[in-house]
Amino acid sequence: MAREIRRVVTGHNAQGKSCFIHDGAAPHVYQRSPGSSIVTELWQTSSTPANNHGVDDPTLGAFRLPPDKNGSKFRIIHYPPDKERIAALQKEHQSTVDDGSGRAAALDKAHAGRHPGFHKTSSIDYAIVLSGEIHALMEEGEVLLKTGDVLVQRGTNHAWSNRSDEPAILAFVLIDAEPV
Repeated sequence: MAREIRRVVTGHNAQGKSCFIHDGAAPHVYQRSPGSSIVTELWQTSSTPANNHGVDDPTLGAFRLPPDKNGSKFRIIHYPPDKERIAALQKEHQSTVDDGSGRAAALDKAHAGRHPGFHKTSSIDYAIVLSGEIHALMEEGEVLLKTGDVLVQRGTNHAWSNRSDEPAILAFVLIDAEPV
């Protein structure tokens, strides 16, 4: 079970003074199926520059893997060990990830034999390992990332493999990018 993530968000009150507009458990937690990764959406934007007006929570609504065109996403993903996660991924692999955006990230069936989680999005992603360890897989090569390590993922076809017995927890910032 993933740890609940406390999210504190600042904003402005009616008088234009800085204030806290949200403080509590992040309300949008998504898990496609039992045993799969658990995604906690922390914030997202739909344009650049971002709009800092209002108090509405932009994470509420349907789950989308990639950010909006010219937008960004900030999330934490809890990766269970592959011995739990692979079966869930194989079930999910029977269809394309359809997020309704028209820019869906398709699971890559060509690399499913190596790892069923291969996928690609049109974004630049900053990944920070908060706890545990995880292998970042590319079509050619892989690297083991440990707590505190950072990966800059630039629109590449990739997968995440947790070969340990403990969960790996990663923070991600995804920013829309031109497709490669």
